[in-house]
This record gives sequence, C-alpha cells and structure tokens, in this order.
Amino acid sequence: MESIHVPIMAEEVAKGNAPEILFWVGCAGSFDERYKSVTVAFTRILHHVGIKYAVLGPEESCTGDPARRAGNDFLFQMQAISNIQLLNTYQVKKIVTACPHCFNTIKNEYPALGGKYEVMHHSTLLQQLINEGRIKLKEGGEFKGTKITYHDSCYLGRANQVYEAPRAVLKALDAELVEMKRSKAKGLCCGAGGAQMFKEAESGAKEINIERTEEALSTGAKVIAAACPFCLTMMTDGVKNKEKEASVKVLDLVEMIEKSL
Repeated sequence: MESIHVPIMAEEVAKGNAPEILFWVGCAGSFDERYKSVTVAFTRILHHVGIKYAVLGPEESCTGDPARRAGNDFLFQMQAISNIQLLNTYQVKKIVTACPHCFNTIKNEYPALGGKYEVMHHSTLLQQLINEGRIKLKEGGEFKGTKITYHDSCYLGRANQVYEAPRAVLKALDAELVEMKRSKAKGLCCGAGGAQMFKEAESGAKEINIERTEEALSTGAKVIAAACPFCLTMMTDGVKNKEKEASVKVLDLVEMIEKSL
C-alpha cells in the first residue's frame, strides 16, 4: 500500500474527520498473501471514486466468526464485544467488507450484542458505483468476451440472499457469464465454511473443493470469479490440483473491476 495513503480511523477521528464508511479488511485481507491483492484493489477503487473511508488498522481484530463456527461461543463473544466497543467509540455507522464471513457476522450476529450498523459486501457497493456511473469501465477491457463462471459464497448467497450484485458486476465487464449446474440457492460450498478452512479434510472419496472446481471447469470458463477469501483459496487449490493454472484464473470481483478501470 506504499503508493496509496490509507486513512486510519483513530487518526481521522483525531483530526475531526468522519469517514463515510469503515472498510473492514478482515484477517485474510490483512495477512493472506494472495488476498492482500484484493485489499489493494478495493482500496484503489475507493480512492478512484473519492469515497471518504478509513480502516481500523492495528486496532482491527477477528470478528470471531471462526471461533463460533468451531463451537467456541465464549471466545466469539469476547472478540465480538471488544470489536463492538471499539466501533461504537468511533460512532461507526456504515461498514463495507470484502469477506462474506465478516459481513454475515457483523450484520446478523453483532446486533444481539449491541453492535448495530449498516453492513455492505463489496460486491453490492461495486454494483451501486457502476450503476451511479462513478465506476466507468474501459471498452474492450481485459475481460471483454471472456467466459466467466461465478462461484456463490455460502455466507453471501444462501445466508444473505446476495446473488445478483456479483453477477451484475461481472456483466458490467461485458464478459460472457456462464452458470454452473449448482448455483445461487443451490450452489455448492467451496469446502471451507464452518471453520473447515482451518483443519485437515476428513476421510472421503473426494474433497469438496475438487468437486466444485470440476463443476467450474466443466463450464469451459477461463476465469472462476469469487467474492470471498475462503472461496478464492479453495478454488485456487482446486485449479492447481487439476493442473489448470496456466489456462484458468481464479479472481475476486474487485480485482477484475480494478483491472478494467
């Protein structure tokens, strides 16, 4: 992020500024080497459109989602309450995140603990900015006419019914969107949900991410689009397993938009 000044919430508040949105980066967006590029791409877009935003920086902690999914509700509540106290101290009203797990937890589970905010996934914000004409994509961009298939994140799709925003973003690229046999409400999990991301696979005939990758590859798509760090990792591993890295890319929506500005 050396080329971009990223506003820190504590510093902005100290200056008397009130950012329009808080960008919740999340653990993957902060520490995962692959997903850091998504954080950079989204930040560049926020600068491009002139949205006043800030991040918590070193004050941001895990939402507690993995702890709750793994069954440690006490740890979840400790993490959640700590985050809520911090967010309320800064009088945060609107939060945008690229992670469906963070999105679902802050939107649906924090209110019971006193954390009530307007929470938006980055795909919805991208769709709004495109519809408003604030994001203008170059004609004949990198993905024009490219066959793309979109993998629905469980926590974005079935848990929160966000199906159309990611697809609208992809269609704005003037690409050819092809659906997998199992999509939207009938979509198949990437295999990382429920804290499965952090443990070894259980015994079975086939790992879930391989099954899902096979479905994606069967569409003939050259790009598998994702909108979740867990999904991005699992689908990337699946493509590597099938030795298709040279011909099939796995990209987050925001990376594709940033490349097409």
